Amino acid sequence: MIFVFFTNYLSLSTKYSEQELVALLLQRNEQAFGYLYDNYSPALFGIINQIVPDKEMATDVLQDVFINIWKKISLYDPVKGRLFTWMLNIARNAAIDKIRSKPYQDSLKNQPLTENVNTKSGNYIVDPKVNDIGLKKVINRLKDEHRTLIDLSYFQGFTHEEISKLLDIPLGTVKTRIRTALTQLRTMIQ
Repeated sequence: MIFVFFTNYLSLSTKYSEQELVALLLQRNEQAFGYLYDNYSPALFGIINQIVPDKEMATDVLQDVFINIWKKISLYDPVKGRLFTWMLNIARNAAIDKIRSKPYQDSLKNQPLTENVNTKSGNYIVDPKVNDIGLKKVINRLKDEHRTLIDLSYFQGFTHEEISKLLDIPLGTVKTRIRTALTQLRTMIQ
């Protein structure tokens, strides 16, 4: 009993640099993986839950993400970016794949309309949960047309082509406005 408490205490107090963590993960160190999960799962869950609103389903996606990270850690390249950014992309892609999947789409058809639709604004859907990740104040400073495109693309997971059809604007205009919005956001954040 004392040994279990002591080892749990050690694992909670252990801290790794990003390089150490990656090296241990490449060696399939389970304690390092536990550290990775404990320290990164809340942030990744928040991103996943923005895209997959059902908490149980988002939890399933999170588990799949960590399995994927464990299996594909050898593909991580520190030259291309930070470990968190790499994991964030895996999580975002998994969440988008989930909402685009046929079983997920079929499950939406069997729910009352009020559970499928978020706050309506014009011809598009705006997800009010943007507040949860702390960017609402910055994003609200964008023009309406840019804010809508950022929300649809990055928080709801729509492709540029889907946004073009949804808002009935040319694809080139969608891409240009998103690029402009990202440039403005980058300037605001810096």
